[in-house]
Amino acid sequence: MKTLSIAFGLTLLVGGCAIPPPKQPKEEPLYDVPPQVIYRINDHQFISLENYRDCTFGNTYYNDSQQGIRLELGRGTFENYRGRLINADPSGRNIVIPSSRPPYYGCPDRGCNVSFYYSTDGGQTFQKGDYYIRNRQYPYEQSANYIVAASADRIYIAKKWGPDDYLVDQYPLIPGIDLSKEYPPGAFGDRFAASRRPNYLDGLRTPSGQEYISCDDSIRPVNPPKSKQ
Repeated sequence: MKTLSIAFGLTLLVGGCAIPPPKQPKEEPLYDVPPQVIYRINDHQFISLENYRDCTFGNTYYNDSQQGIRLELGRGTFENYRGRLINADPSGRNIVIPSSRPPYYGCPDRGCNVSFYYSTDGGQTFQKGDYYIRNRQYPYEQSANYIVAASADRIYIAKKWGPDDYLVDQYPLIPGIDLSKEYPPGAFGDRFAASRRPNYLDGLRTPSGQEYISCDDSIRPVNPPKSKQ
């Protein structure tokens, strides 16, 4: 199981020799831009884009103003998802957030793998789910071919499959489930063609009504740093 966390390095002594601590990560540039809410689940749960160079490269945060949660999700990831996104659990506990890559991101010859992240505790913690994009050269563009949805008890990842159909992977959602391990008794996944189960998304709607990432690309830093991009 992988969760979002921060690790701190310590200097170790081995055989009388000091091992230097790992290099500190490069300091991120500070851009003089206002935060943007790029995806709203409801009146208190939302994703913000902050400290951004443009709409494809900044820091994303999950926020819950009622619970006092502010959790950094990543940089240059979630804001680049182009597909449809539905978070429809009325309790607000189950949340799914697909990541992606910037349009100029260089994938290796074998392509990029891109994951989705999910929470079953209202965004207090997020776990890494499966790769929903595998071995693709252009995940930014290809993410537009997906529908990602969370309900009260499952996640749907639907990939465009031919001109008129989607191939749907279904994952179970129960409190604390680790989708990378064997599912507990009574929990199960599925895979099916949307044409065979055309009503699978019936009744699923993000409370805010928003189903796509939205960012005002006209907002740019006035004096962007030149030495640290």
